[in-house]
Amino acid sequence: MTLYTSNINRRTALKRLGSTAAVAAMPAIVPGSTAVLSKELPQPHFPARAKQVIVLYMSGGYSHVDTFDPKPRLAREHDTSIGYDFGRKDFDRYLKASNWKFSPNKNCGTQVSDLFPFIRAQMHECALIRSMNCDHIDHGEATLQLHTGSTGFAMPSLGSWLSHGLGSDNPSLPGHVVISEHRPYAGPQIWDSIFLPGENAGVQITPGETPIPNLTATTNKASQSLELNLLSSLNQRHLRTRKSDNTLKARISSFETARGLQAEAPQIMDLSRESKETFELYGASPDDPTSYASQVIMARRMIEAGVRFVEVIDAIGACRDNWDAAHRDIGSHAKYAQRVDQPAAALITDLKQRGLFNDVLLIFCTEFGRTPWAQDGKGTKSRAHHPHAFSCWLAGAGVKGGVVHGETDDIGNKVVRDAVHIHDYHATILHLMGLDHERLVYRHAGRDFRLTDVHGRVIKQIMS
Repeated sequence: MTLYTSNINRRTALKRLGSTAAVAAMPAIVPGSTAVLSKELPQPHFPARAKQVIVLYMSGGYSHVDTFDPKPRLAREHDTSIGYDFGRKDFDRYLKASNWKFSPNKNCGTQVSDLFPFIRAQMHECALIRSMNCDHIDHGEATLQLHTGSTGFAMPSLGSWLSHGLGSDNPSLPGHVVISEHRPYAGPQIWDSIFLPGENAGVQITPGETPIPNLTATTNKASQSLELNLLSSLNQRHLRTRKSDNTLKARISSFETARGLQAEAPQIMDLSRESKETFELYGASPDDPTSYASQVIMARRMIEAGVRFVEVIDAIGACRDNWDAAHRDIGSHAKYAQRVDQPAAALITDLKQRGLFNDVLLIFCTEFGRTPWAQDGKGTKSRAHHPHAFSCWLAGAGVKGGVVHGETDDIGNKVVRDAVHIHDYHATILHLMGLDHERLVYRHAGRDFRLTDVHGRVIKQIMS
């Protein structure tokens, strides 16, 4: 022991231990963020209604007037002009009817379009918000705000705030996991911890043959344990003279995360352990780990393993192939809906069957809505970006099922009752998790920061 503590410095040890898989995985787990190590699990501000979160994020902005917010006037006055937009004299807005019919859920009467027959059948378990709104009309900025509360500055993500505020129920796994097959709008910023402790950054799982890089150790377990114990000793000695080096603290924490992932993640991500009945429920195949259905099953397995926050980002081909209908046929929504409808609805059934529904908050969301008029003029098939009104729904722990909150005008253009801004949406999620959005504060660069900035109110009307 004297040999390495007195004669081998940390830099030399890192070079010699380059074969350790945890070392190789480290940069992907903590992308240059800061950290404050703590072994004590943080406590909520008050009794929580939910313990864990699954977010199903539909990238690209699905149309609220074609999915969850029926507007009969659009059908009655299809191709009718409602005048110029924002004083412009070069673009006349022509109303566009929905391609799909709406029908009620048989238990609560909530209207949902034929795009989502499986989700419609579960709406009595969901609180539908038809009055969402955000601050930006472009995908990157709106996606950033949905995830971080900010449209332009690099800020910690919702998952990072929850991980920081509550920790993980399983110390061997990260508290924040993101399942994303492709790079989304705004990139990894939407799951980064930024100035929060690096251990709160999201760990990306990429569906396919290599979900997490360097997951398999290149040395045997005994050798790797000796290497990591040596490295931990050197890191701690190095840290004693650099107690304010938060980047170093984050690096040290990342080794623990990588070690836990190597031990537990292969079993969690092995979908062959699921039953035939489960695959049939989700419409999944054990031979296709990249399908959306398989990704949602993976999210449920992560929750069962104790991960605090899991997000599944739906995009078939990143920004090139998602829910965006700008200058494209809105009919393309059918392809994306068929991909996600059954798995999203099945997740509600599955969580209930496993006794998890009362502990897990499930969120189905997008970054903004779509215009009630045709983007490219009379008779065209596209709908433009629309931040002024859109729809999302929540289900599970602490949520009142079968309710509709908020209302838009008769064409779905503007919110006319009970508006829910992104800051309100975030405040409500934190509240359901036992966190006061005004008290979940982190001091950085001489200022106190929070997810909701100086805004946000809890939407108690949707709570059970």
